[in-house]
Amino acid sequence: MVSKLLLSQLRTLPKPTHHRLINPNFIFPLKTPSPIHSRPYSDSPQPQPPSPPPPTNGNIPNKTKNIYSSLNKSELAKFSAISDTWWDAEGPFKPLHAMNPTRLAFIRSTLCRHFGKDPYYAKPFEGLKFVDVGCGGGILSEPLARMGATVTGIDAVEKNIKIARLHADLDPVTSPIEYLCTTAEKLVEEQRKFDAVLALEVIEHVADPAEFCKSLSALTVPSGATVISTINRSMRAYATAIVVAEYLLHWLPKGTHQWSSFLTPEELALILQRASISVQEMAGFVYDPLTEKWYISDDLSVNFIAYSTITNE
Repeated sequence: MVSKLLLSQLRTLPKPTHHRLINPNFIFPLKTPSPIHSRPYSDSPQPQPPSPPPPTNGNIPNKTKNIYSSLNKSELAKFSAISDTWWDAEGPFKPLHAMNPTRLAFIRSTLCRHFGKDPYYAKPFEGLKFVDVGCGGGILSEPLARMGATVTGIDAVEKNIKIARLHADLDPVTSPIEYLCTTAEKLVEEQRKFDAVLALEVIEHVADPAEFCKSLSALTVPSGATVISTINRSMRAYATAIVVAEYLLHWLPKGTHQWSSFLTPEELALILQRASISVQEMAGFVYDPLTEKWYISDDLSVNFIAYSTITNE
């Protein structure tokens, strides 16, 4: 169960200052979470597979660390199958295209404040190195590059990287983006470091959120920041993000999301805390069907985003 101290810390997180659909009397709605589901994101020991039999030829293989510990092969297959549609604003990634301006508004506001940059400047992130983990076709990497950041986009699906590279090369402003078919764990092994590490709509698709967040922490410089967005494991999220989005409106292919893989805000904060990452601000994204736009809100019941900093230990 999440500690009372952690819950009290979450209640004191600052609310975003650029909302629209906000009740001024709103109180941060954190509830005691339901029992933690089966995905391993705690530090408790996990069952280990039996050791393979020793080689019969007398040669002992070199032992190497498994750098793909957070990958979920079935999730990779899903996104590989629709990778050609990343830049189709009316295709399977339509919700991300629609949400992107709102995600970027939160990122611009929080990271400009964190790094002491002017949010009204055309390229406020000049001189900063960002990594977009799970970049897909580059729909987040490209606007970050246009805001001046030196961007590295990584994805474990090779087709995604090829699409991202082809699209970025169409514009000289985005062509310098470094796209790599790799994982966060591999970048850690290579001792890469970034001022900001972003993983948007990714953590619900990995096999081991705890190990994934430890990798994000290791990629971030001590004075840096992380931004993570995901979907809450709530009944409202099940109704809207799965039933409505996948089965009624067909915004997403059926089976895109698994409700049991979602994380509550409390669980995400706990995972990040164990990875030496301290949540500084959380906000929700709310869809207005009348305007067909997304807005930043205090409502964390479905889509939410967290800006965090590295804990100096």
